[in-house]
Formats: sequence, structure tokens, C-alpha cells
Amino acid sequence: MAPMISGDPFAQLAGLLVLAAAAGLVGLMLRQPLIVSFLAVGLVAGPGGLGLVHHGGHLELLAELGVALLLFLVGLKLDVGLVRSLGLVSLTTGLGQVAFTAGFGVLICLGLGMDALTSLYVAVALTFSSTIIIVKLLSDKREIDSLHGRIALGFLIVQDLVVVLAMVVLSAFGVGARGGGIGDLARVFGAGLGLLLLVLLFVRFAAAPLSRRLARAPELLLAFSVALAAMFAAIGEAAGFGKELGGLLAGAAMGSTPVRDSLASRLAPLRDFLLLFFFVALGAGLDPGALGQQAWPALVLSAFVLVGNPLIVMAILAAMGYRRRTGFLAGLTVAQISEFSLVFMAVGVSLGHVAEGALALVTLVGLVTIAASTYMIAWSHHLYVWCEPLLGPFERRDPFREREDRAPPGQAPEVLLFGLGRYGGAIAERLRRRGVRVLGVDFNPEAVRAWQGRGLHALYGDATDPEFLAHLPLCGARWAVSAVPERDLGVAAEDARLSLIQGLRAAGFAGRIAVTCQQGGAAAERLRAMGADLVLEPFQDAADQAVALICGGGRPERTREEEPAEG
Repeated sequence: MAPMISGDPFAQLAGLLVLAAAAGLVGLMLRQPLIVSFLAVGLVAGPGGLGLVHHGGHLELLAELGVALLLFLVGLKLDVGLVRSLGLVSLTTGLGQVAFTAGFGVLICLGLGMDALTSLYVAVALTFSSTIIIVKLLSDKREIDSLHGRIALGFLIVQDLVVVLAMVVLSAFGVGARGGGIGDLARVFGAGLGLLLLVLLFVRFAAAPLSRRLARAPELLLAFSVALAAMFAAIGEAAGFGKELGGLLAGAAMGSTPVRDSLASRLAPLRDFLLLFFFVALGAGLDPGALGQQAWPALVLSAFVLVGNPLIVMAILAAMGYRRRTGFLAGLTVAQISEFSLVFMAVGVSLGHVAEGALALVTLVGLVTIAASTYMIAWSHHLYVWCEPLLGPFERRDPFREREDRAPPGQAPEVLLFGLGRYGGAIAERLRRRGVRVLGVDFNPEAVRAWQGRGLHALYGDATDPEFLAHLPLCGARWAVSAVPERDLGVAAEDARLSLIQGLRAAGFAGRIAVTCQQGGAAAERLRAMGADLVLEPFQDAADQAVALICGGGRPERTREEEPAEG
């Protein structure tokens, strides 16, 4: 049964929201995702705590609507060309990680004394990683467009496809669990096919024109989408194959429309708000005593997720031709389970396939792995330095997938330029016009491809990675210039520039080093003391140039070719 708020519903709901906001603030200060905070709120507000939430049905509607909207957004991302666009690396890594995690997970669960069906449920739940959390963490670190970030996003999409398959399978199990005869089974499958046909007809004839008309009133489009998700979820529940699959089909119905991306961004905050009630209800329904009984299995499975999942991804990426650093950074993104894991187990409990204890176990694993992996991803580069001596088996002698873009044609570069954004790109263009051979380096493969398309020799890589720096054509280069914006270097910008300076010198670079510093003053002096031959201060340098031009009577008109490069 889903929990409900006791006493005056509105007053208790207000208290619950205040408690959730306070817990969320604490979680934010601890750099924890809101899932952890909301589960903790449920435990505190439940019958074993403050007693704000008891068993009943007042929170059930909000929690179920949140789950339906969650699956709606998953369906919204599905389109006809999705699998085709993923690429071999994403498909192989995603499917390989799911298969190996599920296989080893079943063996571990059986070894812990669980029955076969519970072992299968728990093992499948361990295969899902939280796209929401990972995208947020990578975005905060400015690594969403990095090589390992793009690889991670690719196999996370594959995991979302596995979620779809898992929900379909659960719906089929649900049909069998109701114990109906052949006639009842035929009715349910017939209703499912009918709903699927309705979706296809809607996509074919109504989705695009209707979405364009509704897009004129964004509020109405939002209301229509929520209504569609709720309606399909209700139809799915009435037909016997579950609200989850109904919400998924509703999202797929809107997934082919031109407003898909805009709709996803508008619905995300509402989804997060409604999921608050799902996680609070889930936490409130957990028995602290049951959690204590699951402590040992939860620790074993948490260790498997935190260590085993990254090792699986590293092994797959190494086999596909990537360096151990890329595999390590991408592997850390699967070192936790997701909100789908909890939804998956909750559906299993509702079908009577697994006991409440299994849900408590996976919830506890979620608390441990989400909390721990948040710090692991935040400090991934430091963690790699500590673990590097142990990662020898995952290093390819010939990392051909990264080497393919590593060998710039033509003569050796005279200037190595790290960072191909607006500032770095403008420097590259002006150096090239002067006949200087430039090799550009950026952490964003898209930026690299764009510059390669413009004729600039460019490759992707991490300027703070000593192994990467050692493979650069350093001999003959006169300058190494870091034009990476400080916001892209994160909170440890000064340490990142120091790593670049030390890495270049350790690799035998004998030229001069220039680094960018937007703060100036004491920060610039520290960089000079670290070994920088030149400190570029874009704002101060631009101000000095502007004053010189003003006092000198103006500036010559800039030609179109001299306009700053985009990037």
C-alpha cells in the first residue's frame, strides 16, 4: 500500500514539503542528488519517525502520476532512428554492461541465499544507472561533451532502451500473474495491440499538426502532455498491462513531434516534483528494522555496483580500443543504480513476484551507491591518479580508437593550443593567418570535428592527462598555449593549469608555456611561479588594447576575416 498523509491533508502536505525542501538543501550542501534526500525524508516522516506519513492512498495518486510522467519522458526520447544513431561503441558497451552486470548479479544474489526470481529481479535492477544524475554531474564538471561523457551518454541511452524492454516484460508477467484464462490473456494482449495501433495512428496523422497548434500556447501543450500520459497510464492499468507501459507509449506517441525536446525540458521539473512523492512514499514504507536485516547483502551488492560495474565498462572499452583513462572515467558513471531500479522493484512487489525485503534491499543499495558515486564522479580525475598503478591490465598497447584522431597530417606544429572556444579559436585563426602551424586540442570531440572541418589540425584530449601530453608531437613546438576557460576547468582551475605545466615539462617539452588567467593579480603571479612563461589575461589585455586604441585615435576597421571565430 502507498503511504498517505495523516491528519489535515493540506497542513501535513505543507509540513512534508518543508521537510523535503530542508533535506534537499542539506543534500545540496553535501553535493548529493535529491533522490537520496527524498528517500531520507520518507524514512524520517514515516510511521517509524515523525509520523507525517501513514499507509493509505493520499500520496498514491501523486506518486503514480510521477512514475507515469517518468516513463512518459523515457518514451519521449525514443524515435525511429535512435538505435541506428547510437553507434557500435554505445551499443556494445551498453548491452555488454547490462549483460555482465545482470549475469554476475544473479550469481552474487544466489550466493547470498536469495531465490531465483528475486535474484533475477535484483540483478536486473542493478544494471540501470541514473541518466538524470550522471548528466547533472557531468554538466557541472563541464564534461558532458568530453569523449568519456559522450560514450557514457551513448550507453545510458542503451540502458533506457533496456528499461523499455524490462517494463514490457513486466507487463507480460503482470498479465500472467492475474491468473486469467486464455480468454483473459487474449483480451489483455488485444488491448495492448489496440493501444499500440492507436499510438501509430496518432503519430502518423495527428501528432505533428496537433503539436504545432498546441505549441502556440506552451501552457496548453504542457497540460495536454500530462493529460496524455495520465490517460494512457489509466488505459494501460484498466487493460491489465500496467500504468508504466501506458505512460511509456504516451511518450512514444509524442516522441516524433518537433516539440519533443522543448516538451522534455518543460516537463522535467514537474517530473522531479512529482517523483518527490514517489521517493518519500517509498522511504516511508520501509521498515528500519528490515533495512538493518539487509545491511550485509546491501554492502556486498553496493561494492559490486561501485567497483564491478566500472571494471566491466573498462574491460569492454579496452577491448574496443580505448585507453584506460577513458574507460575509467566512463566506467565511473555506472557506479550507481537509478530511480528506474526502484520503480522496477516496486512493480515487482505489486505483482507479488518479490517480497518487500527485496525492495528494501535495492533501496538501501541505491542510497549507498548514489551517495558514494556522486563523490567518485566529482573527484574522478584525482581518483584516476590514485588508481592508475592498478589499471595496467586495461591499457591498450595500441588505443586505435583514440589514435585515429591523434596523428595530425603535415609538418610538426609550432604551437600547441589547448582549448578551441571563442578565445582559443580566435588565437588559432590569427596564428594560422601568420603562417604558424597550430595543433589544436580540446576536450569536446564536436569542437575538434568542427575545427578539423575548417582545416585546422585538431585532436581531442584532456590537457591535464600526463599520458595524453606525452603522446603529443612536442618536438619542434615553440609554444604551448592553454586557452581553456576557467569555468571549463572547474573548481580546481589552478591545479589543472599546474598539471598541464608539469605534464608538459615531464614529457620533455622544451618550448615556452602560456596559460590563461581571468582573475589576474595574485593568481597570475602564482602561475608564473609555477613555471608559466606567459600569463594571458583576456579581460585586462583587452582593456589595455582598448585604452591604447582610444588614446591613439581609434583603430583600423576590422575585415570580416578578422572577426573572432565561433567555437
